[in-house]
Amino acid sequence: MDQGRDALDAFVEGEMGAHSIPGVSLAMIREGRVAAARGYGHVAAGERAVDSKTLFQAASISKTFVALGALILVEQGRLALDEDVNSRLKDWKVPENEFTRMEKVTVRRILSHTAGLTVHGFPGYARGRALPELTDILDGVGCANTAPIRVAAIPGSEWKYSGGGYTVLQKLMIDVTGESFPDLMRELVLEPLNMENSTFEQPLPAAREGCAACGHVRQIGRFRGNWNVYPEMAAAGLWSTPSDLVRFVIAMQEAKAGRTGGVLSPAIAGWMTTPVMKAKGLGLALGGVKNQFFGHDGRNYGFDSRLLGSDTNGVAVMINANDDSGVVKRIGKAAWNRGG
Repeated sequence: MDQGRDALDAFVEGEMGAHSIPGVSLAMIREGRVAAARGYGHVAAGERAVDSKTLFQAASISKTFVALGALILVEQGRLALDEDVNSRLKDWKVPENEFTRMEKVTVRRILSHTAGLTVHGFPGYARGRALPELTDILDGVGCANTAPIRVAAIPGSEWKYSGGGYTVLQKLMIDVTGESFPDLMRELVLEPLNMENSTFEQPLPAAREGCAACGHVRQIGRFRGNWNVYPEMAAAGLWSTPSDLVRFVIAMQEAKAGRTGGVLSPAIAGWMTTPVMKAKGLGLALGGVKNQFFGHDGRNYGFDSRLLGSDTNGVAVMINANDDSGVVKRIGKAAWNRGG
């Protein structure tokens, strides 16, 4: 009998019961390969069981994959890391003000949350309601439900988390390629990483709805509509599975080891894992001795998630609930220590 597996299952199920978590999905990496992928609980009470192909909202983990996509465009010469983004934005520009007189918003600064841009995160929109255009979100007008995204500190002077910055990046990537954002991310990142169960499409296509978990919040449980829609795709729009998310970790491990030919080159790995400010790289949080750990956490309305990797190991955990007790971190630690 696999006592380790029994212990991990018991731990996860205990945490779910103690903290009213309807469903959990996780995947573990050992020595550069997927060691296990497991699902627990249900997409909602009385409905189908969670399995390794159940879709969850990755929330802010989206930023890690968008950072990779943007850096691929940098390698292709279609973007520049340290160029004023206004030089390539088309019908919308970052409004100039007293903070941008000497320093400018750049891709590097957006990816590292040092661009001085506002709007921490996004609440999403109820399914079926009108969605704002991207430029309306950027300017905080029309039916947008967040404030205008503006420069509120000298770019490069401080670290301040900004989903708004990644929304500017979303516009930039669309402008320089002429493609829709979901198509662009599918071509640059999702297909090359073989993330076949993932998409940046918002709203989620009807054909995929049957694979999706339903979001829950402690105050009301499962909420009407099951999940919110996020036109702020770069900041929060990825639907995925832990098995797909850890493919990024494997690609990063290979690139950091100097192996070429993958979607994630050694140069991009270096950019992403070099601290810019406050142990933050480009699209990643860093930690440990010599920044040996890399990853990102995520929270959308009704969904929490965590992605963590090192040079050899990794774990992804996704739940269809918002939990403030640290359950995602605890499950991630247990899975990391178990590994298979």
